[in-house]
Amino acid sequence: MKEVVVITGAGGVLCSSFAKALAEKNYAVALLDLNLEAAQAVADEINAAGGTAKAYKANVLEKEGLEAIHADILETMGACKILINGAGGNNPRATTAHEFFEEGDETREDIKTFFNLDKSGFNFVFDLNIMGTLLPTQVFAKDMIGCEGCSILNVSSMNAFRPLTKIPAYSAAKSAVSNFTQWLAVHFAPQGIRVNAMAPGFFVTNQNRALLFNDDGTPTARTEKILRATPMGRFGDPEELLGALHFLLDSKAAGFITGVVLPIDGGFSAYSGV
Repeated sequence: MKEVVVITGAGGVLCSSFAKALAEKNYAVALLDLNLEAAQAVADEINAAGGTAKAYKANVLEKEGLEAIHADILETMGACKILINGAGGNNPRATTAHEFFEEGDETREDIKTFFNLDKSGFNFVFDLNIMGTLLPTQVFAKDMIGCEGCSILNVSSMNAFRPLTKIPAYSAAKSAVSNFTQWLAVHFAPQGIRVNAMAPGFFVTNQNRALLFNDDGTPTARTEKILRATPMGRFGDPEELLGALHFLLDSKAAGFITGVVLPIDGGFSAYSGV
């Protein structure tokens, strides 16, 4: 029977590439995503290629729904051996219009400033990233107790090392994901469950495409700043995350590695700007 990998946010650009890569390694993959159509498309592709995959509509902020999905996975696929917490993201309600404070920001209401950031928007972003990591782990890590070679991989961000302008909630939330990764690694170490995270730099995804490129395909001013601050001078390709994925999940190659947050960012987090 194939070992089971559960992936949240599996319909997205990065996590769908994880799903396909692990299916090629003969894992059975459960794809969880709020967008069932996106997850199903990935599952269909995996199954058509001879792999084993099943898609589920999942809200990572609703534990009861996750429990129901867990029960179905146990019945139809087996116990979860590997959990990848990939669900996350930002929201315009938690994004400021300006990078730096500008005179009058404290009274403006026509644009988003630090002073009028929507509390519900900030809460949503924080919950999606940190609670969206906590709740699936509470549900699926139960399968790992007493089982050898189990692993949890969280998706943090280089924002956790160096917060980006305009997105305070997302940066803070990803810092929390990194810290929580270390906490989980210590907590589960006696059980032999390894917990690590990867911290991607800039990869073009469905969530950030509009921020990085204009409608005509030309780069935005933010893209130009990003690439100037990335020593390798380009965006990452999703396939360039797969080496870290396979390494961190390999209980032999990385058997003594837990609590690590690995930047994969083309040198962005190492670059001082001079």
